[in-house]
Amino acid sequence: MASTASRALVPAPSVAAVLELAKPVTWFPPMWAFGCGAISAGVAFDGRWLAVALGVLLAGPLLCANSQAINDWFDRHVDAINEPQRPIPSGRIAGRWGLYIAVAGSVVSLATAAALGAWVLLWATIGLLLAWAYSAPPVRLKRNGWWGNAAVGVSYEGLAWITGASVMAGGLPGAPILLLALLYSAGAHGIMTLNDFKSIRGDQRMGIGSLPVRLGPTSAARVACLMMALPQAAVIALLAHWSQPWHAGIVALLLAVQLVMMRRFLARPAQRALWYSAFGVNFFVLGMLVAALALRNTAAA
Repeated sequence: MASTASRALVPAPSVAAVLELAKPVTWFPPMWAFGCGAISAGVAFDGRWLAVALGVLLAGPLLCANSQAINDWFDRHVDAINEPQRPIPSGRIAGRWGLYIAVAGSVVSLATAAALGAWVLLWATIGLLLAWAYSAPPVRLKRNGWWGNAAVGVSYEGLAWITGASVMAGGLPGAPILLLALLYSAGAHGIMTLNDFKSIRGDQRMGIGSLPVRLGPTSAARVACLMMALPQAAVIALLAHWSQPWHAGIVALLLAVQLVMMRRFLARPAQRALWYSAFGVNFFVLGMLVAALALRNTAAA
C-alpha cells in the first residue's frame, strides 16, 4: 500500500525536462529528409503548405522526439553509466513518467499521421514499430549494431523522405524516389555508427553490441565510412543515368570533401568520431538536397 501511494505522489516532470528528453537537436535529420522527399516529388507546393508544415511537425517534434523518449526510457540503466545527467537517470523525470511520455507521444504521432492520409499513416506506423523495436525488449535491435543502425537509418532518412513525397504526391512515390530513400537510409547506417563511439564504455558493460564494441573503433570507423560513401557513389551513378550531370557532379564534389575528412577521421577514430559527425555529415546532408532537386527536375521534364 505504501509503495502504491509513493508511486502516485511522483511529481510530473517540468516542461524543460520533457523538452530535454525529446532532444530537439536530433529532429533536424528526419525533418530535412522529409523536406527532401517533398521536393523530390516534383509537385508544386501551392495549396499544400499546411500539409507540409504538419508533415515537418510529424517528422521531428513528434516521431523523432518520441523515439528519443522511448530510447531514453529503455536505456535509463545504460545512461546512468554513460550520461547520468540525462532527465531520467538524474531523477528530473521520475517514476514511470518516461514511459508515459513515450506512449502518449506514439498516440499523438499516429493521430497526426492519420490526418495526412493513409500512406503517411502507414509510414508513421512502420517508423513507430521500428522505434519501439530498437529500444524495447525482447527485440531491442540496438543490442546488435548492424540491425539497430539499420532501423534508425530507415526511420530517420528513408521513411521520412518517402513520407514527404507521399504528402506531396498523395500516394505511393515512384521508383526513383524509393530508390534514393533506400540509398540514403543505408548511408545513415554509417552516421549512426559515428554516434555509437561516445557510449562504448556503457555499451560494453550493459551488453549492447554496437559496431564500435563488436568490431573495435578502427574497424567500426572503416565500416561507417564505407556505409556513408558507397550509397552516395550509387546516387551519383543514378543521377548521371537520369540525365542530371550537374547534380551528379555536385554530389560527387561533396563526396570528395567527405573522403578527405574521412581520412583524417580514420587516423584517430575514437577521438574524432564526434568531430566527423559534427562537420563531415553536413556534406552528406547537402547531397541529399541536391539529389532531391535532381529528381524534381526529372519530374518536370
